Parts: sequence; C-alpha cells; structure tokens
Amino acid sequence: MKLYKLLHIDEVILKWVIIIFIPIILSHLAACTLIPGQHMRAFATKSSVEMPVDEDNETILKRLNIQTINAQLIIDMEKDINNRSLGPDNVANHYFDYRIGSKTIKGTPEVEPYDQYRVGPRDILNITVWGHPELTIPAGEFRSAEMAGNVVGEDGTFFYPYAGVIRAAGRTVEEIRDELTFKLSKYIENVQLDVRVAGYRSQRVYVVGEVAQPGIHLVRDIPLTVLEAINSAGGVTPRADLRNITLTRNDQTYSINLLSLYEGGDVKQNVLLRHGDVLNVPDNEFNKVFVLGETNLGRGFGVRPRSVVMNKARMTLTEALTEAAGIDQETSDAARVFVFRSALGKSAIYHLDAKSPDAFILAERFPLQPRDVVFVDRAEGIRWNQIIGQIQPTVDLLNLFDGSLRVQPFRTIP
Repeated sequence: MKLYKLLHIDEVILKWVIIIFIPIILSHLAACTLIPGQHMRAFATKSSVEMPVDEDNETILKRLNIQTINAQLIIDMEKDINNRSLGPDNVANHYFDYRIGSKTIKGTPEVEPYDQYRVGPRDILNITVWGHPELTIPAGEFRSAEMAGNVVGEDGTFFYPYAGVIRAAGRTVEEIRDELTFKLSKYIENVQLDVRVAGYRSQRVYVVGEVAQPGIHLVRDIPLTVLEAINSAGGVTPRADLRNITLTRNDQTYSINLLSLYEGGDVKQNVLLRHGDVLNVPDNEFNKVFVLGETNLGRGFGVRPRSVVMNKARMTLTEALTEAAGIDQETSDAARVFVFRSALGKSAIYHLDAKSPDAFILAERFPLQPRDVVFVDRAEGIRWNQIIGQIQPTVDLLNLFDGSLRVQPFRTIP
C-alpha cells in the first residue's frame, strides 16, 4: 500500500499539491537559512546591507551598486595613476596610518646640505703634535688609538697640556685643530699638529622593526642615509612593508616609501639621518587579501581558506585566486566571483563572470587593494544537495520508527 493511501489522501489531490507547492517551497528555501553556508543573490545589482559611504564630506549609509569587472572598468582604473603600484596616493601607501591611527607626515624631511661631522660628548679624539712626543700620548704597541685618545666629557670639553680646557662639542676637527694650534704656539714654535676622531660614540641612530639586525647605529664622518642604515642592519626581512617606513625626528614622524627608491629611483626617499633619529620598518600584516568561498584551498580535512599576503602590496584578482589553488570546478559557480572592498573607508563591490576562462584576462588586470575580500559563490545544485544532506539524517531517524506510529515517509508499506 502506498503512503498516501495509508494517510487516506486522494491521489489526484496529492499530485496537485506536489505540482503547486513544491516549487514554491523550493524557491523560498533558496533564500532562507536552511541553505548552509554563504551565498550571493544571483545577478544582484545592489548589496543586501547598507555600508558607510563618504559623500559631500559626510558619512551616510547606503546600499552599494555592484560593479561588473569588464573591459571598460579596467580602462577606467588604469587611467588613474594611483591604481599603479608606485602611484603617490596608492591605497597601500596610506593603509598603515589608517589602521593604526598614526599621524605621519607623508613625504620626507626637508633636504639638508651635508655638513662635516661635529664632535660630541663621549667621542674620542686622537691628537698628534709632530716633533713633540711628550705632548702626544703614544699609542704604544698594545694600546689602540681609542684607548690612548682624549675623551670628550659630558660637558663637551677635554683637557690638553699647555692648551688647557678645549671645547669640542658641536665643532669640527678643523676648528678644534685651529684652537689647539693657536694656544700651543705660545710655547712651541711653528706648531704642526693633527686632530682626528678615533672613536665615534656621541651620535646614534636607532633602526628597529623588520630588519635582520635591529639596534643602534653610530653616525660617523661618512654620511648615514636611510639606505645605508638599513643595509648596515642586515637588510629588511621578507615580512617588511617597504612602502610605509617611518622616520621619527624630534616630535615629528615622516613616512618613507623605500619601494619608490628601489624600483622608481626616487632618491628623495634616501634621507640623510642625524643624531636621535628612529627608523622603523613595519611588517606587512596589513597588506593582505582574503579569499573565501568555493576554492580548492578550502577542500579536504583540516584545510581552510586563509589570508594571502600581498608581495610589495600588489596583487591581481587572478593571482589571489591562484594563491587559493584556483576555483573549485565541482562546487563553485564561476559566474559569481565577487570582490568586496572597504579600504580607507571607501566601500565598493565588484563582480566577475568567470564562467568562460578568458575572463581571467580581465582579472589579471584588476588590481586588488589591502584587505579586499574575494568570494567565490557556490553553485545552486550544490546548495540543494546540501539541503538534502541536512534533511537525510532526520529521514533516517523517522524510518527507525515501526509499530504504532509507522512513520516511514519515503518507503512503501507491504
């Protein structure tokens, strides 16, 4: 006996119920919470939620238009130089400050002409008076020039025989030599002497962050620039963000784009450092994109989608999908690939129809920005199979009942 006969339902009525109500139920299921996972509405033109958008210097809430990634959009993007990697206002150049709330001055300090090294406290001077060994402290066989030299005191002075107390701080070795020559000429005829710095210890620059050997670097008679300081620290690590290096000087912090120096030849970024400067090389943890949805990276036990670090803060949509092992050919709907963007408070949604593989030519020319979310939607048939997968345990449980209830909805009763 059939189930509908057991329940005393007319066969004709049951057929009409199936014809009329089943499609209605399925259409509602397609948008209800019974469907596992996340998905976008097919070919939607606007976002389903409101986002904060800046218009006329005011933040308002509105639903975003979903822009199609096509040839015209790529042309419009490439006209804006700031979408290029080395564009001066590229989002990646500002994202560090936006995320941490710092107030760096975009650009470098004013260019200062190079000046000779000026002696400071704790420097060691080596003074040689030719023809008068009694005035020249001999280095000796077992004593270095630093050990035998004259140490400049904390007050910026040092003592020398017959010349008395000499002020050295803030002066060049030529100025110190002229004063010593003048004072010793009262006692020595035709004085010939030489002054040089045997130990540089007064002026320091601090290099911290993503460098191989962070620490203190001494300023010597050779000018110390940003590039030389980083190279002296062993170079940057693979996790360094070359775009957003910060230089703190006195009470101001400047932003240095070392990538523009390396790849664009912008020598203005190679700032001349001076005493007390702090050079910080931040990490690139902010420069990430997130690939979610039906990708091959999300398949298998213990495997899940992950964030992808942008090398030098540049990556295309094709590269991001490749880092996620590509679109899953079995479960994905390649016609619905989305990019969600909210960098620097400017929100946007982009849609790529990748049903045809040649769409990846467009995706390769679509530049991503830090913190973009790439989402590959799931195919409709896969959603229905997952619904059945959720219902099946309940059906199996009901089929266990046999007796007075005799609830067996998917089986015939002999």
